[in-house]
Amino acid sequence: MPLACALVLAIAAATPRAARAADYVPGQVVVGTTAGPFPSVIADVANQKGTMAVASSVPAPQTLVLNLPQGVSVTAAVDRLRHRPGVSYAVPNFVAHADGLGWIPNDPGRVHHRGGWQQLQWNFLPAAGVNAPQAWANLRADHHSGGRGVTVAILDTGVAYRNWHGFHRSPDFNRTRFVDPYDFVDHNRFPLDREGHGTFVAGIVGESTNNGIGLTGLAYGASIMPVRVLDRYGDGNAATIARGVRYAVRHHAQVINLSLEFYPDVTAGDIPTLIDAIRYAARHNVVVVGAAGNDYATQVAYPARAPTVISVGATTRDRCLAAYSNGGSRLDLVAPGGGDDKPLSTDPDCHPGRQLPPIYQMTFFSPTHPNRFGYPGGIYGTSMSTPEVSATAALIIASGILGPRPTPEQILARLEQTAQPLGTGRPNPDYGWGLLDAAAATAPIAALAHR
Repeated sequence: MPLACALVLAIAAATPRAARAADYVPGQVVVGTTAGPFPSVIADVANQKGTMAVASSVPAPQTLVLNLPQGVSVTAAVDRLRHRPGVSYAVPNFVAHADGLGWIPNDPGRVHHRGGWQQLQWNFLPAAGVNAPQAWANLRADHHSGGRGVTVAILDTGVAYRNWHGFHRSPDFNRTRFVDPYDFVDHNRFPLDREGHGTFVAGIVGESTNNGIGLTGLAYGASIMPVRVLDRYGDGNAATIARGVRYAVRHHAQVINLSLEFYPDVTAGDIPTLIDAIRYAARHNVVVVGAAGNDYATQVAYPARAPTVISVGATTRDRCLAAYSNGGSRLDLVAPGGGDDKPLSTDPDCHPGRQLPPIYQMTFFSPTHPNRFGYPGGIYGTSMSTPEVSATAALIIASGILGPRPTPEQILARLEQTAQPLGTGRPNPDYGWGLLDAAAATAPIAALAHR
């Protein structure tokens, strides 16, 4: 039975800031002194052999900032200085952060300067996006790193996760952990991407982040399980996808991402083997997230329409439903998918006719050149919004805010309760429970009481 990838390509408000672990300037210590004359104390402290280099500045009377030589840790220097005569205090040079900005990784994007990813990844920012910076700060406050400890299975066209026989690993997967890969199309252990879609989707979830390369992944730190169930044209069948779902469950995936859809006339009775596999995942406490589809339809496509799948529609940078996105009573929530607005007369945020941006992530530009990576334009669809929800589910699990083993029902409820309302009422057929808010979904329960 034919299957269409849920993408359109050439083919196809902030929560209260959570407390977090403090940052400080590497290689610097701030020292306060009590003894005089002050210049002699500076010379005595700054010239300790084997401990200090020189005083870099004097920010206030009886205070100096010291640069440490290479190999001397801030902690060790602070411990030594606190016992020196004439030193009233010695502390790291702590860094403050503007309230509400969250954590901004250093990934440069196209502009090649720190934090440049923000110029492309509007879908990860506050307002029209999912507010990834605050979500990352929430996890860091609890001493977690992104989605570390959680495995997300990407059932797709494969992933550019390694070098092998002419295939190349995406440069921005250099810190991403891949586990239990399998190719159900060619029946081998090397599910390499021939189309680019799966690499794009995997990047949204787990692209390496704060590594000075490319863009960011929403659940960076999570392990990615590449499972190839779609061929080089982006097509697959129910039996193959069902095998992929069962494989992911047996190999301990906690989240399964299905950025794919059947045509709207396909019913549950037409794909019983896949419906059974999805029920199998639910019985084993695995979250399954599916694309609502890109058919301009008023009903969600399968497999997202299955009762235990979290169904995801797509929004634009205007916070409007994307023109192509399916909706209906089975829609759970929406997330940024890019593209143009749907003409919804009841929604003042919708401005049809405007040319709005797509979604950007690193993948290869052409299936004929799977070793030339970059940020191709024109990519939008519910395929892009779905992994944002999968990644947020991984962040919720990693954070432990719902306990060590939250059920799919608990995670869905958390996503719905923390979504930003859009449209008329909650839920509604255009937006479900609203726009995904990764920051609110990962915030401490006490913080949500003040939203």
